Amino acid sequence: MADDTRDYRALFLNRAPLLDVRAPVEFAKGAFPGATNLPLLDDGERHKVGIRYKQAGQAAAIDLGNELVGGRVKRARLNAWRQWRADHPDGYLYCFRGGLRSRTTQAWLANEGIDVPLVVGGYKAMRRFLLESLDAQLARQPLWVLGGRTGCAKTRVIQQLDNAVDLEGLAHHRGSAFGRRPGGQPTQIDFENRLAINLLRLADRGVERVVAEDESKLIGRCFLPTRLQARLKHAPRVLIEEPLESRVQVTLEDYVLGPLEEYRRHYGPAHAFERLAADLLAAMDRIRKRLGGARHEDLRQRLADALEQQRRHGESDAHRSWIRDLLAGYYDPMYDYMMSKHRDGDILFQGTRDEVLAFLRDA
Repeated sequence: MADDTRDYRALFLNRAPLLDVRAPVEFAKGAFPGATNLPLLDDGERHKVGIRYKQAGQAAAIDLGNELVGGRVKRARLNAWRQWRADHPDGYLYCFRGGLRSRTTQAWLANEGIDVPLVVGGYKAMRRFLLESLDAQLARQPLWVLGGRTGCAKTRVIQQLDNAVDLEGLAHHRGSAFGRRPGGQPTQIDFENRLAINLLRLADRGVERVVAEDESKLIGRCFLPTRLQARLKHAPRVLIEEPLESRVQVTLEDYVLGPLEEYRRHYGPAHAFERLAADLLAAMDRIRKRLGGARHEDLRQRLADALEQQRRHGESDAHRSWIRDLLAGYYDPMYDYMMSKHRDGDILFQGTRDEVLAFLRDA
């Protein structure tokens, strides 16, 4: 029989498969990357059992749980767990505290001749471990910050480094008013869990320093831990400098042309372009107050015209006009203000995207 474990570090470093038997509502609030939710009790059953527990105690609650999850319902859940175990012979199961639900699941499986170890302390203990690990890593891990104006392809550089943390990737957001992506963002808890695991794995590899893209306190709706915000403000900086036309091209690729495939996967080929167009127009509307009424109206109309030309003729060059003016007239002044008021780390190097990538790889 495999041993239960409380070695949370090993679970995350080894990417151990995890079977989460909490109710779906619990799983949706926060989970771990790669975990599979196959609950012992669904949301309605959990609610009823909880009421019975408060009214009559644990024994009565267990009796009700056995009544609700019996017969064909129990068999269906056992079959799902059996299949998961067959697919993940090195996996572990857990509930919220590693208590009754996970031990009941483990016992039912054992009666079927299937051995699945559980995580002692469950989700709560693993979550606490990740929060403590995240705080420790942010306190001691040397950090360099990659900065540069919008469109200089900081994320592309980050993705080519083996010692970087992709904050926007973890948040599933491109980090601006135009940064929303299909499928939405992870919950705050999921974002923190992903970040903690990412940093834990980098530290385990013994990287000398971590490189992170310069970000504000929010990436979409995901809030950066306060300690990370402070580190980003004061850490040594490496800056990408690219001419405006290069940044226009990158913005066109990353926000208009590139996302189409992601939209196709999420919404289907028939609806992808219209959904992307609607999201771009909505993004322009979100910065209306900052742009001012007349400038917003002009840029929005040029965006709408470019989208119509793209839809009708498959041509994208018309997008360059509104992108160029938005970068030069809105994002560049905002970047200059941020650098002068809110960033004070030493500048270690500045150069083109290729020069910066070479510097970071050789440093």
